[in-house]
Amino acid sequence: MVLIFCWLQIIKFLILLAVFRGVSILKKLLTYASLLFATGLHSATALAQDFDTCVVALKEKALAAGVSQATVESSLGKVKYVARVIELDKKQPEFSQTFDNYFSKRVTDWRVKEGRRLLKEHGTLLNKLKQEYGIPPQYLVAFWGLETNFGSYKGKMPVIDSLTTLACDPRRSDYFTGELIQALKLKEAYQFDNEQMQGSWAGAMGHTQFMPSAYAKYAVDADGDGKADLFNSTQDALSSAANFLNQLGWARNERWGREVLLPKGYDFRHLGRNDKQSLTTWAELGLTQVSGKALSTPDMQAALYLPAGHSGPAFLGYDNFDVIMRWNRSEFYAIAVGHLADRINGAAPLHITPPKHDNISRAKLKLLQEKLNEKGFDVGKPDGVLGVNSRAGLQAFQRSVGLVADGFPSDDTFSALGIK
Repeated sequence: MVLIFCWLQIIKFLILLAVFRGVSILKKLLTYASLLFATGLHSATALAQDFDTCVVALKEKALAAGVSQATVESSLGKVKYVARVIELDKKQPEFSQTFDNYFSKRVTDWRVKEGRRLLKEHGTLLNKLKQEYGIPPQYLVAFWGLETNFGSYKGKMPVIDSLTTLACDPRRSDYFTGELIQALKLKEAYQFDNEQMQGSWAGAMGHTQFMPSAYAKYAVDADGDGKADLFNSTQDALSSAANFLNQLGWARNERWGREVLLPKGYDFRHLGRNDKQSLTTWAELGLTQVSGKALSTPDMQAALYLPAGHSGPAFLGYDNFDVIMRWNRSEFYAIAVGHLADRINGAAPLHITPPKHDNISRAKLKLLQEKLNEKGFDVGKPDGVLGVNSRAGLQAFQRSVGLVADGFPSDDTFSALGIK
């Protein structure tokens, strides 16, 4: 119906256009529109047939994996293709997100205040989880805040529909087929209904946004009601998050990292997650806590992060920073979780406020990568995303032309590469 409506609007526009261009062109335009309409209907029909065929195959795989016939039919018998899910999965942002924009939206005064309130409200449970799993309370609350705004928004996409749609897309079919089967097993084991199983477009569920495979492996029935319910039980959700972080390798009695001060004239030769140094080495290089105090735990390994370049805040990420990135592979996310946890625990805001930067288009970043490759600074295949290799190549170029070698794509760097 949506397809028909859209084509009717196009035809209406063509008719209005023809009023000003004559009847002869009207006939040509209508003929062209009819051909397009027929092509669209054929494509839509083919898509529906492909999806139906895929669902039949998924039913067989689910049954073979041990899901009951009743669960398979109640879930996949009326499953729907969700085009929006594929749109979101394929969508690549036109512009890269700046750290100041990302951070300011996630570490807010309200979230800090609400986090502190919930830290007290759930204090007994959180302290119990600290003893059992080794995860300090403020971190569990911080993850909760970033994942679902403390459970206020857990997603409204039907998980079974979303996962089936993704499983029937060839790009990552095997992965999402596995997630779908796990979701069906969860539904069967805990008697969830389709309406209850709502989450993100990718199938993440509950207070802590676990994918079905993580749900099946790490979810905990902490309240003793017979099921690990991450949708409705805060006790189950926080306990499951603690179990997950513990299994990911969280180091007891250690911080995530911290904001640090760099000495004047720091040359940035040690930078990024692939260049870890001991805190003794960082101290010898002149780095200190923002208070000016020396860095503690000298034998701990840490990497230096400059998410907004040399003019912004600097962070050392410890072993638990890497654990956070196993939850979500984003340096911005790991810094936001760590600092939000610090704030919830009573710490002050960042010592250096992230400077505001304009968003940079992926096309411009791709051109930067192409220019670096042309000049002999190998960054791999240009894709418009500044990963570890791109930043290393960018640093080397910056150093070669006398710029601050912080691996940040500044205006001066673009100018030096001849990019406007």
